[in-house]
Amino acid sequence: MRDAVGREIRYLRLSITRECGMRCLYCRPRNVRAGSGGAPLGPDDIRDLVAFLVEHHGLTKARLTGGEPTARSDLPEIIRRLASIDGLRELAMTTNGLTLARDARALADAGLTRVNISLDSLDPRTFERITGTPGLQRVLAGIEAAVAAGLTPVKLNTVVLRDVNDGELPELAHFASERGLEIRFIELMPMGPLADRWGDRFVSELRMRERLADVVTAWRDRNRIRADSARRYQAELVGGARAAVGFITPMSCPFCDRCDRIRVASDGTWYPCLMGPPAGSLLPALRPRFRGTTLDRLLQSGLKRKAVEHSSAGLVLMTDLGG
Repeated sequence: MRDAVGREIRYLRLSITRECGMRCLYCRPRNVRAGSGGAPLGPDDIRDLVAFLVEHHGLTKARLTGGEPTARSDLPEIIRRLASIDGLRELAMTTNGLTLARDARALADAGLTRVNISLDSLDPRTFERITGTPGLQRVLAGIEAAVAAGLTPVKLNTVVLRDVNDGELPELAHFASERGLEIRFIELMPMGPLADRWGDRFVSELRMRERLADVVTAWRDRNRIRADSARRYQAELVGGARAAVGFITPMSCPFCDRCDRIRVASDGTWYPCLMGPPAGSLLPALRPRFRGTTLDRLLQSGLKRKAVEHSSAGLVLMTDLGG
């Protein structure tokens, strides 16, 4: 399955709910209720969709996102069904980590292979300012539980905001290093609640490196996976420690040329590009019965319009699509 410029689609990011126990500054506007919108796809819909893409189009990776995917009570069942698909090499999840201390083992037993966990601050007050919840200790416990459950490599995601958490990058790098985790520092995108103030909060990769200069003595390139959205490095830290650090730079250095993904929202709406308009709904191919020929037609029509490079501003909320 290829788009109009020949990029091969191997990766599906699937939002399974709009529900979330956080209200992050960059994600959900204060006036938008979590969970509003259409009814989410069911386990049968999700399994049919992913199985067809794996078997007929070479899909190799699926990531469950939200909102917050652990808000779905049937998440273990969804994972079990997807894990049973021959040829799906990686089944990952992005989570806010609030319930992982409770859920990590069950999700691993169901077949989840690894997790990315959002961690925007190690300071309880800053964490609450960003996320709208005093949940830092729960997230830290969730990180430990994910590692213990074997959901590795655990990757930490930090959206960097000027004058909010950009001063914490050295502490976050040390935190990841001490636990053998990879941390990815993410540039803010001009979409969602901070779109109008994006210029005031944006921190480029160059500025992030400047923030890390006092603790990083050398950067060693670890970029081996062409389709990875992060440019990955081994950072040599003062004192001899090492940290696995990635920079996700959609604004200062877009990686559209190696984009291999599409996104499907929990109601079946699908997006060839995170910052582009929706390409329509996949529901006609999923209900009342699955129809592969209809799915192919819908996907090929939308992929013809997948932009060579993303637009300068996004249209969708992260709580709808999970980034």
